[in-house]
Amino acid sequence: MTPERKLPVVFHALALLVACAMPAWGQTDVNTATEAQLDTILGLGPATTRRILTEREQGPFRNWADLMKRVKGIGPASALKLSAGGLQVNGQPLEPAAQAPTPR
Repeated sequence: MTPERKLPVVFHALALLVACAMPAWGQTDVNTATEAQLDTILGLGPATTRRILTEREQGPFRNWADLMKRVKGIGPASALKLSAGGLQVNGQPLEPAAQAPTPR
């Protein structure tokens, strides 16, 4: 392959790699995301994604507490990880609970 032909191939491969990684860098709202978009969130496997979509059919999630209450397997610790991975509920990331000051 000539150098002139290699450049477009390399460029297209790089563009495809970036396009595939983009959802992981962005934010994904649990109420509007497709199954494929939810699957890009680190920590969400196919079973949890299906539980989210099934529960979402009953109505949108109001907030993170509602998501954790309705979807088996998503508790406070996993919700924090999912939020750090780009998952949002109604455009909001999960805010970690304020830590109580430690006594001296």
